[in-house]
Amino acid sequence: MSSSPSLLTRPWFRVAAGLFAVAWGGNQFTPLLVMYRQLDHMDPTTVYMLLGVYVLGIIPGLLLGGPASDRFGRRALMLPAPFIAGLGSLLLAIGPHSVGLLAAGRLLTGLALGLAMAVGSSWIKELSGAPFDAKATPLAGARRGSVSLTVGFALGAAVAAGLAQWGPAATATPYIVNIALCVLCGLWQLPSPETAGPGHGHAVPTGLLDALTVPAAGERRFLLVVVPMAAWIFGTNAVAYAILPNLLMGKVEGAPIGFSGLMTLVALGCGFVTQQFAGRVQKEGSSRGLVVAMAVAAVGMGLAALTAVTTSVAMGLVAAAVLGVSYGFLILGGLREVQAIARPEDLAGLTGVFYSIGYLGFFIPMALSMLSAWIPYPVLLVSGLGVALIALAIIAAGGRLDPRARLKA
Repeated sequence: MSSSPSLLTRPWFRVAAGLFAVAWGGNQFTPLLVMYRQLDHMDPTTVYMLLGVYVLGIIPGLLLGGPASDRFGRRALMLPAPFIAGLGSLLLAIGPHSVGLLAAGRLLTGLALGLAMAVGSSWIKELSGAPFDAKATPLAGARRGSVSLTVGFALGAAVAAGLAQWGPAATATPYIVNIALCVLCGLWQLPSPETAGPGHGHAVPTGLLDALTVPAAGERRFLLVVVPMAAWIFGTNAVAYAILPNLLMGKVEGAPIGFSGLMTLVALGCGFVTQQFAGRVQKEGSSRGLVVAMAVAAVGMGLAALTAVTTSVAMGLVAAAVLGVSYGFLILGGLREVQAIARPEDLAGLTGVFYSIGYLGFFIPMALSMLSAWIPYPVLLVSGLGVALIALAIIAAGGRLDPRARLKA
């Protein structure tokens, strides 16, 4: 009788390790925004630009990497991702005073994250089933992918903030840790078996244009249920640990970077916990879970507006926690919807489209910073509450009109 492989050597866990390391690198920069403002007195718009610029790397990685991996296989696109992320961290470590080097590093970490999210999440889903993991539940793949991202995002931000606030060489040490992690996890995922591309049981596009086309993105359910919520996945996070720490900086002068890391940890920690039980709310074929997610997001935006008015640290932490709960519901529910809608041959492609829309939420801090010259932050955040309620209504209507629309394999 053969023994089952340990968790560390299971194929899905190897890929999850790579996804974790890349997610760590993607979010380690966020709590350091305060540090860069203090270093060279960068204005908030420039700092938020550096936060959002890696979306310019993420979106090509998502939109091109996902469909390309459906055609050429997961290994060709996912295996390089941790090493690209490590190179991005190297540029960030050597260029703390150069906006150009910081932007280039962010672009590379974004490209790596785009590949990891589209390809890695799909690969984990495929490895979370027979013949690789026959005991996994049908929804295990979505949960494993979202949890790997969330834990990487959370620990990356928390460790980076702690090292930058209290450790040596504040502008370099956080990134050196990620470089080592990316190399280790990148090597660890190398034996992972292929699950897609030629010879793996589903149609493979023959032309480049066909390979980059994602028919499932035109599905009615995707347009009515997934698209309205997608930008809120990272929009909630951007409010929780980019906007709120900036608004509260004057109240935490003793440890502003550490406080920013705490806000990130609170938001993503609540998101992680939420993902452990969100499946009880999110039922297959129903948009109920995403309606709940958007309702929680609206409450979080309201609390964020109150934080902007009161500049209360306690209120800010509560707002970050509520926004984190919304994130947990949103990322897991969105992935489940995508994996149910997609055909095997465009799973990574549709995942890429989904996350591309989602990452538009990271431009929210830059947009609000620019608008705040004319409109106070409380008004802007209350407006966000209203937009969340509109999205909620669209999702609820979309779920009723088209509750079980799926592409046929």
